[in-house]
Amino acid sequence: MNAWRANAGVTACKTSFGSSSRGCAIHRRSQCRALQLRFRGAVWKAIVWEVKSTRSIRRRRCCYTVCFGHSQDHGDHSHSHHHHHEHEHEHGHCHSTQDSRDWNFVQRALITVADATGIAAVANSWRDSLQLCCVSIGLVFLAIFSPRLLPRARGLQTGLAIVAFSLTGVPAVLDACMDVAGGKVNIHVLMALAAFGSVFMGNALEGALLLAMFSLSHQAEEYFTNRALGDVKALKKSNPEFALVLDREVSSHSHLSTTVPYVEVDVSKVEVGALLLVKAGEGVPVDCQVWQGRSTVTVEHLTGEAHPLDKRVGDTIPGGARNLDGMLIVKATKTWEESTLARIMKLTEEAQANKPRLQRWLDEFGEKYSKAVVAMSVTVAALGPFVFKWPFLSTSGVRGSLYRGLGLMVAASPCALAVAPLAYATAISSCASKGILLKGGEVFDALAACDTVAFDKTGTLTTGELECKAIEPIHGHLGAGKANCCNPSCEVEALAVAAAMERGATHPIARAVVEHSEGKELPSIVIDTFESLPGQGLFATIANRKVLSGHKALIGSLDYIASSFPSMSSSQKVREAARLSIHGNDLVHAVLSIDEKVTLFHFEDKIRAGTAEVLRSLKEEAGLKLLMLTGDHPASAQRVANAVGIEEVHSDLRPEDKLLHVKKLARQRDEGNLGGLIMVGDGVNDAPALAAATVGIVLARFASATAVAVADVLLLKDAIDGVPFVISKARQTTSLVKQNVILAMASIVVAALSSVGGLLPLWITVLLHEGGTLLVCVNSVRALNEPLWSSQWRRDMVSFIQGLIGDRTRKEAAHVI
Repeated sequence: MNAWRANAGVTACKTSFGSSSRGCAIHRRSQCRALQLRFRGAVWKAIVWEVKSTRSIRRRRCCYTVCFGHSQDHGDHSHSHHHHHEHEHEHGHCHSTQDSRDWNFVQRALITVADATGIAAVANSWRDSLQLCCVSIGLVFLAIFSPRLLPRARGLQTGLAIVAFSLTGVPAVLDACMDVAGGKVNIHVLMALAAFGSVFMGNALEGALLLAMFSLSHQAEEYFTNRALGDVKALKKSNPEFALVLDREVSSHSHLSTTVPYVEVDVSKVEVGALLLVKAGEGVPVDCQVWQGRSTVTVEHLTGEAHPLDKRVGDTIPGGARNLDGMLIVKATKTWEESTLARIMKLTEEAQANKPRLQRWLDEFGEKYSKAVVAMSVTVAALGPFVFKWPFLSTSGVRGSLYRGLGLMVAASPCALAVAPLAYATAISSCASKGILLKGGEVFDALAACDTVAFDKTGTLTTGELECKAIEPIHGHLGAGKANCCNPSCEVEALAVAAAMERGATHPIARAVVEHSEGKELPSIVIDTFESLPGQGLFATIANRKVLSGHKALIGSLDYIASSFPSMSSSQKVREAARLSIHGNDLVHAVLSIDEKVTLFHFEDKIRAGTAEVLRSLKEEAGLKLLMLTGDHPASAQRVANAVGIEEVHSDLRPEDKLLHVKKLARQRDEGNLGGLIMVGDGVNDAPALAAATVGIVLARFASATAVAVADVLLLKDAIDGVPFVISKARQTTSLVKQNVILAMASIVVAALSSVGGLLPLWITVLLHEGGTLLVCVNSVRALNEPLWSSQWRRDMVSFIQGLIGDRTRKEAAHVI
């Protein structure tokens, strides 16, 4: 993972089985621009990734044309005066006429003849047409039954066979010829050989049915693949193509109305600072800030946040959010390229293009495997008559060795293996719909192998915001001879004054004081004069209290308050009282002085809602070991750890200390042959540890750009519950991929043995072969389902079985009674 993470530029987009060495008809050239990974603020600044060929495990439209002499780079413009230029087979091959310079002499000559005779145009229009596939299958069955239905029409069966074979055979022949001419052996070559071998043996109808079902199965394959990647496509559709841009003068309008003049502008041309009109029911074009109006918006399809959010003036809205009711005028804060929705789509496309280990192995294995299948098929056909005494050509009672060899060629084709990694792309799509972005399918493999999770504290387990935990009078409140102050009025008075002084300030302590005062019955305090002293605190005089009128109030640091006392001894007493506080010194505190009556305010980080439940799930259901790595004070770190259920705590760590700790844990796990380490954080000080961990997970909403840059997983939703989801999704995905490989191998073995044994005709072999492929596709779609921990699944099964046993026992008892 670390080596992969260091590779910031990905310049190739080969996405499926045999893509590095197996072309279909024209040499593959993915239209991928170089990736540039740069970051601005807490998000990806840009990932320039234009993919003409995204992950595709199925056969698509293939078009041929001659385009010689294109030595310059054509960029993105479309050759509308030529043919359609792209060709994607089930192996992810994407071809264009710009690659004609890579053809050999035989391929050039072949495609020139095909263009001159019109065969290329026919192949382009007939290839992978669902209607023609169905027509071809219908004609085959009509030809089979025509002798019985119309016994006198002797030439009808032959005519129907020719038409049926041509509808699917013309594209198949051209594809296979181009592959063979280019020295490639793949499923299309194998299928074409089997089909035309059937013609040679006098079974033209069987060959036509074979090609039609092969094409039809890939139509179904494409459907399931589209279903698997549907969430990302839905995201693309959710973004408006145009933005309604207003003139700056609209800011002077006191009321919004539907008659506000605007200009439609392409969303990609919206500039930062532009004022946009967003009507009810429409999508928000780019990341923005509410300028005028108030409305409810939903971002569920972006971050997984289920509840609609109330947005007012000054609030931010991510691009792609949907405005539910009111009309808004918003100010663009980012361009389309840098907005949330664009970032999600680009990162998801990048993740789907980054091949996991299984995919890379299949790429290397594919060409060799296909050639081995051809060699085995020839061996069966050639040696069958000598070793097994089969006839070379089929007879009425025995299938010949040639027929068996063709069956082996079809049955052993690696289509089902090719689609086995589809579960990765499906899972990436599912995570994207939850606001979880991954850098590639191999992140799932790494996550599934981890057994330890390390958390940063501030901003990860806690929100990074402060809350007031206690108000403690410490000096000047007591009468002579009293040891402490138990009068609640002292605390009430202190809170009322502090809230009046801090109201309107933006400091975290100020917000915590004001928030703590809300909803309480406090005396009204009117501030007469007010002064802010940067780095020290606030000074004010109080105007409306009989007792306090004209009296001075100060709030700030301990040094600031202590230095305000006239004598050194009084200052020292204040410091000593703060040191002896009953709440200890591990909490953040502010000191308030009202005419030398000193009160200590204690604050602590807010623990994220639901954190304890999330960590309990990771520990008990996922069986993961949890620990905390933080730079905070030991007492503060231990307090949070006790609250959320973490037993192992490492505090007072600098960034380099965190890095050494992660490396030490990784070394121990390597030596003990244990699982990997997941690091969850958000700050600059977490970046080294995130990079060194097996997998780095970042809460991206307020994360530093450095942390985002090194992370493997980004949680767009500001909640920690994405951690157990992505880990359980990783385990689910790797399990599905293993199941896919087993299903693929089983279908190949069963179909191959049955074919060589002469038990099945070719068309049944095709059904078994393509059925296995479709089964793998359907199984991959299951990655869209909510994942369950394996232990939870077992408990559910046990409960289900116990329920059945209990019901049966009760029925038997009732019957006996």
